[in-house]
Amino acid sequence: MGIFQACDIRGIADTELTDDIVYKIALAIGTKLTGKKVVVGGDVRLSTPRLQQTLIEGLVYSGCQVMDIGTVATPVFYYALKSVGADGGVMVTASHNPAPYNGFKLVLGPQPVSEEDVAEIGRLVACGASIPGQGSVQKLEVVEDYISYIKDKAKPESLRVVVDAGNGATSLIAPKVFRAIGYDVVELYCQPDGAFPNRSPNPALAENLERLGDKVRSTGASLGVAFDGDGDRVAFVDENGRALDNDDIMVLLAKYYLKKQPGTIIYDAKCSLVVPEEVAAAGGRAIMARAGHTFSKAAFMRENALFAGEISGHFFFSELGNDDGMFGGIKLCEFVAEAGSLARLVDAIPSYLLTPDIRIPYHGGDKPEVLETIAQKLDAYQLNRIDGVRIEFADGWGMIRASVTEPLFTLRFEAKSAERMQQIMDILVSVLPEAISAAVQEKLRKLGYKI
Repeated sequence: MGIFQACDIRGIADTELTDDIVYKIALAIGTKLTGKKVVVGGDVRLSTPRLQQTLIEGLVYSGCQVMDIGTVATPVFYYALKSVGADGGVMVTASHNPAPYNGFKLVLGPQPVSEEDVAEIGRLVACGASIPGQGSVQKLEVVEDYISYIKDKAKPESLRVVVDAGNGATSLIAPKVFRAIGYDVVELYCQPDGAFPNRSPNPALAENLERLGDKVRSTGASLGVAFDGDGDRVAFVDENGRALDNDDIMVLLAKYYLKKQPGTIIYDAKCSLVVPEEVAAAGGRAIMARAGHTFSKAAFMRENALFAGEISGHFFFSELGNDDGMFGGIKLCEFVAEAGSLARLVDAIPSYLLTPDIRIPYHGGDKPEVLETIAQKLDAYQLNRIDGVRIEFADGWGMIRASVTEPLFTLRFEAKSAERMQQIMDILVSVLPEAISAAVQEKLRKLGYKI
């Protein structure tokens, strides 16, 4: 899998993201943003200071007016872009990926970056493009301003909440934000450490939330909130310490917004059927988007949506105009303070048979071709190609898609009966390439299915 991906640039620090490559990437970005105001921030990964400095040097050489905001969470970076009126920006981060990774989230203008934008940066790097200019760099502190900004958009509350920063970029920010609003905060892994010694930076996996659940139970908190490495994703456990599916969180947040006004809710292609069904029942208009933060953001902006969400934990809010894991935690806390027990709220949501993400490592460079072959074999069924290959029925669906951030395929299945679930699994698994099929069958058997 190359470093130039669908939504951003990402790879192994020091091997794929060498100083030479990073400087060439900076020059390529500089050809797009020369002469413009550019915000640069970075997360807490051990490789970030080196990459951030190299990036800034290349942007300054290219004539960019760089605003260096230092070590921040990605939501703070988005805030800085708006507050200083920047034309573009680069956040040095690998988000939820393991510690050896790093990368760049790009802002090249008012619209989210597209696959074509990232591919163009790759072509500019390959040909060594550069535009010399008279750039500059200015350091800017924005964290305290961000905290005030979020506080002004939140309701004062006093719930006890466990904040699990996972030693990531929210470690010194999220507890301050929640306390500024009035919450009784219990901290978990709120010491910045780019080696991520206590858990993976990805909170979307239930096994990474076990100690958060323990802490919620032992402290009598109303809920637990966990962030990924750079703070643009969030996950939750209820007051019983149970890790919650983000499908259910999306339903709750959508209802919270739709209670105030009618509007559009964006959900991604991996979400449960319950999300669009519950949005419709609450008087909203549900629109499916391709999974991936730039795709969801594009749909969010295009549809002027109230709220958008992905099961990965990216949540976009109309008050902010962007995704923000910390604000997502705050909004769910507001809802719990107003409506009561989080466990009860989740248990009241209808549920169908739904697998977790089935993640299959794949290091071939032909993922689009693999998906196209699968689609051709399934042409007798109702196909949705918004994201990979998805077969749809009135009472269920199954899909396979290529991750835009990691070298793997992900699959997910849902049905309203065990019989239909088995049928959908059999149909999709039967057309997978042999190596992928074997890995999928092994994981499904571990989940208790007979394949």
